[in-house]
Amino acid sequence: MNKNKFSIVLLSILTFTSAQAITVEEIVDGYIENTGGKEAWGKISGMKMSGEMNQGGMKFPMEIVSLKDGRQYMKFSFQGKELKQGVYDGNVMWNTNFMSMKAEKADAEATANQKLESNDFPSPFFNYKGKGYTAELLGTEEKDGAETYKVKLTKEPKTVDGNKVDDVSFFYFDVDAMVPLVTETEIKEGPMKGKIAESKLSDYQEVEGLYFPFSLTQGVKDGPGVTMIMTAIDLNPTISDSEFAMPEIKEATSEEAK
Repeated sequence: MNKNKFSIVLLSILTFTSAQAITVEEIVDGYIENTGGKEAWGKISGMKMSGEMNQGGMKFPMEIVSLKDGRQYMKFSFQGKELKQGVYDGNVMWNTNFMSMKAEKADAEATANQKLESNDFPSPFFNYKGKGYTAELLGTEEKDGAETYKVKLTKEPKTVDGNKVDDVSFFYFDVDAMVPLVTETEIKEGPMKGKIAESKLSDYQEVEGLYFPFSLTQGVKDGPGVTMIMTAIDLNPTISDSEFAMPEIKEATSEEAK
């Protein structure tokens, strides 16, 4: 074996050994501990994130609320109007139709999948085994110039077009800070089916002893994304039930229809 080949093999062995020197449990425990600790995470009953969303150079004020009981919504302002997306009141999920600007109830399948997503609060890795999730360390990988641990997280199967499909995501944890920098998930339905949804997390800041990413960019891998910059994160906020309620659809009168 020549010197160059020997160096490549040695580097591969060292990289593999380094990745295997730590367990996925140690990575998850390090993440929870480095971002505030299990006890502090367990005291969270809700989060409200306020900031600005930037899509294609257009900026909108936005607010995201998620509660421990599964209720959630995203609210943003556009052309003087307040819109809500991904609203779930614990039973009903609804969105605003951008064409009609009216609230539309999601189908039973989407609602059932959303109910499963509620288990991710406050983090999919918090008590992940108790949720029935499994995590697997796949090694190390460079992401945006940072060395990361690649962790495969498998959750409860979702239902797509009446069929059960695996719900798998890949998390890339910074090897030093032990916080997720990137997440990837295959899109299972719709026009983007088969592509990889990617989220990039950065600018971790402290909030009441816990650390959260204040910058989040979401989109399709290797494509454009939507960036959300948080200006404030409030823990255990008081949110009115009315914020989650689906507006009643007002039928147009004969005069209005004209």
